[in-house]
Amino acid sequence: MTDSINAFILSLDGQEPPPSATAMLRAVWHGLRGDWDTAHELAQAQDDAEGAWVHAWLHRIEGDPENAAYWYRRAGQPPGGGATREEGIEIARGLMRSGTRE
Repeated sequence: MTDSINAFILSLDGQEPPPSATAMLRAVWHGLRGDWDTAHELAQAQDDAEGAWVHAWLHRIEGDPENAAYWYRRAGQPPGGGATREEGIEIARGLMRSGTRE
């Protein structure tokens, strides 16, 4: 897992997300690179807990805490706090841990 998250983080300096990244890992990748619109489009298209978790984080980045709180509840996740970059990396780690692989 450490190798996977390290490879994901290193890919942020590249032009494309890792080729085998799932849609939600791609959404986090785009969000971490500042491409909110692409990240939001990907998160919005996945109607499950993972999509809601990424969606919540993106609304936190956007500065919309009420909307973020709604999506954290839908995801069954505690509201994020601290730096959004660190939260994004933790979400990627969580997605990988839950069986989602790059």
